[in-house]
Amino acid sequence: MSAKQDRILIFGAGVIGSMYAIKLIEAGFDVTLFARSNRFKSLRENGLQYKEKGTVKSIQVNVIDTLENDDVYDFIFVTVRYDRAESALLALKDNQSKNIVTMTNNSIGFSSWLDIVGDRLLPAFPGFGGQIKDGVLHARFLPRIIVATAFGEMNGAVTERIKNLAKCFETAKLPYVIKKDMQAYLITHSVSDIAMMGTLYSENKIIDKKTARTRKTARKITVALKAYLRAIQKAGVSIDPPILKMVLQCPNVFLDLFFMTWLRTKMVRDMMLPDYANHANNEIMQLSNDLMKFLSQNDVKSEILA
Repeated sequence: MSAKQDRILIFGAGVIGSMYAIKLIEAGFDVTLFARSNRFKSLRENGLQYKEKGTVKSIQVNVIDTLENDDVYDFIFVTVRYDRAESALLALKDNQSKNIVTMTNNSIGFSSWLDIVGDRLLPAFPGFGGQIKDGVLHARFLPRIIVATAFGEMNGAVTERIKNLAKCFETAKLPYVIKKDMQAYLITHSVSDIAMMGTLYSENKIIDKKTARTRKTARKITVALKAYLRAIQKAGVSIDPPILKMVLQCPNVFLDLFFMTWLRTKMVRDMMLPDYANHANNEIMQLSNDLMKFLSQNDVKSEILA
């Protein structure tokens, strides 16, 4: 770490914000969590509780529920869902911190965010997930070779602040990747979420676990994912990660089998379905609506809607 201790504000004390807080605190950073309501009260009284190897542990964290404009941080991580990102940025508009890292999906581009916080914006995407049950964080880590925090300047340049952020991640031993086209990466990721998670919601309600395990549900994901990937390609978006290009060449039957296997995992049954029912639908709906706007702006109509 540099001689000057980096100050980091994590705006949002949900799963992602809590996980970054733990890792960065353990690495010696000066971390503050911004939380509200019951979450703020719980963090003040009990610390940041998390489950590790079957044991509930707690780590003390500085937590605030109001932010002064002159309370300046080296980096502010915005770790809220996409449907709450704009309101979070509006809350940070007048704060004088120079680097605002948006750790969330984005299916339309950055113009509205830039209107709020200007060139302080640094788009990113988190490298892990999980859930919070009864105030305790249950982390979900995938192999580092598969998932890493992605970030990068909108113009693809490797600037000084990119290098400084990379040093933070190296110090905290968090896997990361610097992207040259974060818009393409985030739109591609949004497409995957819309196709996979959107299929779990039908007729204004979350589908039941039995229906989620069927070949019919898997085929819906297959068809939707291929259609959206073709659509964003027509809109000039480079599919990233490039391995997803293979989806367009893969026979539907093989993708069906893959998604059937995924739909039957404990992660989907115990985490994604309950989380989607409680929180995620609003995010997926806004991602989907904004993706349609993006495609329309680029004179592309997804065959999903044709």
